[in-house]
Amino acid sequence: MYSGAVTILGSGSALPTYQNSPSGQLLTLGDKSFLIDCGEGVQLTMRQMAVKTGRLYSVFISHLHGDHCFGLIGLISTLSMMHRLQPLHIYAHADLEKLLRPMLDYHCQELSFEVVFHPINPRKQEVIFEDRTVLVETVPLKHKVPTCGFLFTERHRKKDAETGAFHYETSKRYAYISDTMYSEKIIPQIEGVDMLFHESTYTEEHAERCRGTMHSTAKQAAAIAQAAHAKRLLIGHFSARVDDHTQFLREAQEVFPDTQLAVERTTIEF
Repeated sequence: MYSGAVTILGSGSALPTYQNSPSGQLLTLGDKSFLIDCGEGVQLTMRQMAVKTGRLYSVFISHLHGDHCFGLIGLISTLSMMHRLQPLHIYAHADLEKLLRPMLDYHCQELSFEVVFHPINPRKQEVIFEDRTVLVETVPLKHKVPTCGFLFTERHRKKDAETGAFHYETSKRYAYISDTMYSEKIIPQIEGVDMLFHESTYTEEHAERCRGTMHSTAKQAAAIAQAAHAKRLLIGHFSARVDDHTQFLREAQEVFPDTQLAVERTTIEF
């Protein structure tokens, strides 16, 4: 039986609190690790959790709000000080390279590895990464700036005993739905995923503010999980306005019982 795991490096929204740092997750599928978003403080959490970075192959950035990418330059610098040699591939809106390149040229002039930028179109559903074991697609979302989620599909190449032909079998699927207002358009693409992470910035008490900022409530995230027949739901990106995170969990579980909180410094297997 194949398994995946996601380590929560940050599950807060834009304003850091004593409970939460901005967004960051480390997804492990098979022998590969992928960093999804990299808010300020992500590398510190990785160090505190003794996360092994040798298997970190790529970084996927959902959008260019600071709480999802401010940690990148620090992480890159640290990886160089740790004598990383293999290239680091970053998939993000094309503007990220325009923002980071001057900082890399100024602060990381003797970088020990190559940083390879792969521009993506967040408004378009497409495959942006593919190898023999993992396929990654963008999931267009509705937010104040161009934003997309990511659908990770682990697959395994099998040989037919009779024909000798090769085919792929899907094992695990993980959907990361970053900052977005409620959108049923994503449901067909994430149908039946093993684990769905869906942002839940607000509780129903702040539903009006949620609409104004183009975010989702925990109840709305649960509705998406239910409609998509997801096996499990993980909620995070919590607003600093809500101290008691059990409110998010309670509202989501009323709609989708198999929901859990994205608690920082924990690893969830699926």
